[in-house]
Amino acid sequence: MKIPFDAFTGHPASVNETYVEHLGSAWSFAFRMIGAGIACFLHGLLPFLFSSTGSSAIRELHERMVANRIRHKSEAPASAT
Repeated sequence: MKIPFDAFTGHPASVNETYVEHLGSAWSFAFRMIGAGIACFLHGLLPFLFSSTGSSAIRELHERMVANRIRHKSEAPASAT
C-alpha cells in the first residue's frame, strides 16, 4: 500500500511544524505523559507519593499546547485582502 507524502506532512503543517519538529514535540509530550502515568500508578499504591505529579503534568502539557497554538497563529503571515 502506497502512503501519500501528505500523510506525513499534512497535520504537522497545520500546526506550523515540519515533520521532524512535530515528531520531537509529540515525543516530548509522550515521555512526559508516560512519566506522569507511572507516577499516578505509584500514587494509587502509595498515596503519600506523587500527590500532585499527574495534575501538574496535565496543566503543563495543556499550557504548552495552547501556548504553541497561540504562538503559531501570531507567526502566521497575514493574508492579503
